[in-house]
Amino acid sequence: MSDTKKLGRPRNFDYDTALLSAMKVFWEKGYDGASLRDLTSAMGITGPSLYAAFGDKSELYLKTIDHYASADACTPLVALEREEDIAEALHAFLSEVIRSATDHASGAKGCYIASSVVAVAGQVQGVSERVQAVITEAENRLTARFQKEVDKGTLPPGFPARARAAMLFDLRQGYMFRGRAGWSNEQMMKDVPDRVRMLLAE
Repeated sequence: MSDTKKLGRPRNFDYDTALLSAMKVFWEKGYDGASLRDLTSAMGITGPSLYAAFGDKSELYLKTIDHYASADACTPLVALEREEDIAEALHAFLSEVIRSATDHASGAKGCYIASSVVAVAGQVQGVSERVQAVITEAENRLTARFQKEVDKGTLPPGFPARARAAMLFDLRQGYMFRGRAGWSNEQMMKDVPDRVRMLLAE
């Protein structure tokens, strides 16, 4: 057998683009509502190509969750960690959350994990673990950002870093829910300064 046959045919589609298209279908129709025909049509590939590149439907679904968690879910956290001033960091975090909730590249609104994936946690193997991991990682990074300010003396020694991290995460989910319900970027951004002051109140 030649090396070419061992390697198989090269892909004639962009993997990331196809994965984003699959995520959009799952986001709009849910796991159960998304048929293989829906997925292959949106991804622009055949059934055999889908199985060869992504596995079966459940494996494809898990790959879309991993993609979202490593990209979209982390973008607000990167914005938070990039800013030195804590008030500006919180403003950047919430601004990025709102942008993601109202202007996602897929065209969908809200948060993929919060508005779609959690509906099948416990039904599709591997989903619950991924959702829990996303929440844990986010709250740990948020806590670390507040704790950094405590260590610097910007925030007082008794500042409840873990509790405020949980509050900030819940605010994120609230904005995602509002985005899903059709609230605009402008509507939500008006409240951001007040939210920042609340998060930093001693």
